[in-house]
Amino acid sequence: MSLILFRLRLVDNQIPKLYNKAPTPFVGQKRNFLKAFRQVITEHISDGGEGWTIIDVFGGSGLLANNAKHLLPKAHVIYNDFDDYSSRLRNIADTNRLLILLTEVLKDSQRGKKLSVEVKARIKAVVTSFNGFVDLQTLSTWLLFSGKQVSTLDELWQHTMYNTIRRTQYQGADGYFDGIEITCESFESLMPKHQDSDKTLFILDPPYVSTKQGAYALDEYFGMVQFLKLMNLTSPPYIMFSSTRSELLSYLDYIKEFDAKAWDKLGNYDVISQTSNINNKARYVDNMIYKF
Repeated sequence: MSLILFRLRLVDNQIPKLYNKAPTPFVGQKRNFLKAFRQVITEHISDGGEGWTIIDVFGGSGLLANNAKHLLPKAHVIYNDFDDYSSRLRNIADTNRLLILLTEVLKDSQRGKKLSVEVKARIKAVVTSFNGFVDLQTLSTWLLFSGKQVSTLDELWQHTMYNTIRRTQYQGADGYFDGIEITCESFESLMPKHQDSDKTLFILDPPYVSTKQGAYALDEYFGMVQFLKLMNLTSPPYIMFSSTRSELLSYLDYIKEFDAKAWDKLGNYDVISQTSNINNKARYVDNMIYKF
């Protein structure tokens, strides 16, 4: 997809409020990497980011873009809203209304326990008749165990449900994207516009080949061809995220051995690794790979 779906340019000199996690649930929001991310960008980019363009190419929750703009307020920060997360933030009031309605439905159901067929039917009736925005990703965290993702309401109804509903309402996201340019376009369209500058930092956290991609709002398959295109467009400085569920480090090992030109561009990087938990039983290693 090369079509630019929308672009919203805000005033560059605005400084967003610093967030330590995304305002609403988002799987893979990289909040566990914030300390390392903050240290890396402030160590390698001086003068508040003057003259720099920082592009969160796949956007996600926007948490990294928010932190980059807060810490480097003179930089031009672009958030590619690949998952239409900004729509979720604009509709937090509706999300809180639905939360109140479902809290009432679940008031007699034991927390953490499987919901009865009758209660599940009542939940479905409330959601399908709701006269507002339904944030599917947030809704699923109220009814499914941690780490479960769905792409549609129909898929949600197929799951066994549990009472995992949030106990408090969500705060507004005021100031989250202050001073940040918001766009929504393919990485093939976005990256070539900025790749010729040595003061462009690409932040890359794509839906890698081996990860679950169904929850991505654009619903476009990110396969091996897309991955190779991304690597071709990537040059330092960059910050890339991967995990044991992705192919990135294996690819970098491959080019080190077989593709000297690609290795010269992407290799000799630094890596920060940490173990992440999806739930009680599932864990994996996350990596932040960077080169300046």
